[in-house]
Amino acid sequence: MSVPGTSPEKKPSSSAARATVILGLSALLAGCYVRWIRPWQLTWGATDAEVAAAMPGDEVVGRPSFTATRALSIAAPPECIYPWLVQMGVGRAGWYSYDVLDNLARPSATEILPEHQQIEVGDVVPMSPDGKQGMRVLDFRKDAWLLWWDGVGESTWAWSIEDGEDGTSRLISRVRMHYRWLSPSILFGLLVEFFDLAMMRRAMLGIKQRAEALATRTRA
Repeated sequence: MSVPGTSPEKKPSSSAARATVILGLSALLAGCYVRWIRPWQLTWGATDAEVAAAMPGDEVVGRPSFTATRALSIAAPPECIYPWLVQMGVGRAGWYSYDVLDNLARPSATEILPEHQQIEVGDVVPMSPDGKQGMRVLDFRKDAWLLWWDGVGESTWAWSIEDGEDGTSRLISRVRMHYRWLSPSILFGLLVEFFDLAMMRRAMLGIKQRAEALATRTRA
């Protein structure tokens, strides 16, 4: 009951209350992502030393918005790992990841493909069905590292193989991207930001499986 001469108290609308709850939850999730999830996904499997170490191509993207260094150990020497990297790409060996998503549902190769073992600086690493769009080879050193870039200096993808000299190796991948927030390309950047680890982890485990099987066959 309102007191005569005063206005009845206004209650917040249910839509305003819902908006407040949604904004609060969004802020909480964003904080959790920045504080815990993002650092983990940007350094999956890598040691502190590997994250801090320089890799080929670091100088290409001067101010990266996204830098991810991932690594794993492989029970195989570099020469059993490098060929799997050289032949990657849509319409080639695939990406050894979720083929239904990134290789037109075609199974990634489980063998070394001689026809895709020769690379040159400037070659396209295909990411589109027609094989014309993708990263380009910027530089490489056989059995040691590969460096791909977008051709304009806004993103690089480097692979490095560290020889453990005991029949094992460390495979390290580093992706660096500079986001252009007002460009349509930011949509691709956001896909990389939130979903890159799932694809990268699967790809690196796929390389590990194939390289270790090749090493076993080679020793036999």
